[in-house]
Amino acid sequence: MNRITGIILIPPDQLINFGISILIAVVLGVAIATVYRYTHRGLNYDAGFLTTLVLLTPIVTVVMFFIQGDLVLSLGLVGSLSIIRFRTPIKDTRDMVFLFWAIATGLGAGTLNWTFTVLAAILIALLLTLFYLVKYGRQLHVEYILIVAGGMPYDYGALEEIVTGTGAQVQLRSHEIDGDSWELTWEFRFDRKLERRIQQIVEVIREVPGVGKVSLLTPQLTLPM
Repeated sequence: MNRITGIILIPPDQLINFGISILIAVVLGVAIATVYRYTHRGLNYDAGFLTTLVLLTPIVTVVMFFIQGDLVLSLGLVGSLSIIRFRTPIKDTRDMVFLFWAIATGLGAGTLNWTFTVLAAILIALLLTLFYLVKYGRQLHVEYILIVAGGMPYDYGALEEIVTGTGAQVQLRSHEIDGDSWELTWEFRFDRKLERRIQQIVEVIREVPGVGKVSLLTPQLTLPM
């Protein structure tokens, strides 16, 4: 009976450590999710991923309390994780960074390294925010593909004069003529400060006689699948 009671009862100091670790993990998990939400760019935003980040840290913390000092249990856990198949693809490489950050935070809280865990979280959050504010990694140039189509007759010289006078690097990709219809495809490379000119080009080309359709594409844009 005493043995059963000893198994059920948890030492007060261990219970306090567990409570503090879970609290730190949850607070830092919310902080990680907040940083992710603030610094996210692009169209593939998933609100459910925030919940994943918040819950991942206390879950890893609980796991660390389970396997603490038990080599057999830790090896069994690693073996069980190796058979998990993740069916949700990672759409953004930054998502993987935040996942590892949440896991590392849970590991730190679960091993009672509270000070280092909090300091590391603050440092990483500051770095990510700084990268976001200075737009680190953003391309210095922006590329567009302009497709112009219409019917006969048309003035190719006028169109070429318009696109070459934009101050951008321009390259003709294709020039197709099919009966009374034609299609031209240009590739533009603008400096960031000249990016607004592309809309002016579209408006001017629309006024050229013979032009029926103008399409503007951004090949660097990544859409969620």
